[in-house]
Amino acid sequence: MTLNDSWGYQRADDDWKSPRRVIQNLVACSRDTGNYLLNIGPRADGSVPEDSVHVLTQVGQWMKRNGEAIYGSDLCQPRRSNYASFTRKGNTLYMHVHFWPGDYVVVAGLQTKVKSARFLAGGTAIPFQQDRFRVRLTGLPVEAPDHP
Repeated sequence: MTLNDSWGYQRADDDWKSPRRVIQNLVACSRDTGNYLLNIGPRADGSVPEDSVHVLTQVGQWMKRNGEAIYGSDLCQPRRSNYASFTRKGNTLYMHVHFWPGDYVVVAGLQTKVKSARFLAGGTAIPFQQDRFRVRLTGLPVEAPDHP
């Protein structure tokens, strides 16, 4: 995939993917045990456009904090919801919330009893209730604890 709309350097192409979009694509590839290859569109002199550097730096910083949820992940059956997508390693399900919902979030359709929930960034425990149909994670901060 490209970081903008061109496979090679194109000075007029300024439709850059955001770090959030690149992370969403990375999560989708990881969920399906794929590999995400990015074309950065270097200039003729081999230099990397500043916009590419910005996106890759932001994604790299996110990976330092959250790479555990990406590297070595297993095929993941829960695919996505309206505001999140998922990856899995063994019995651990990682929920990647792309559109922060506020102080609670609900996940439906899990067929396994949840034993615990916590933020990957920081490890803070998240209170939850589970019934036959859904898990409700409560007490979330109003703003997302990790960006992008």
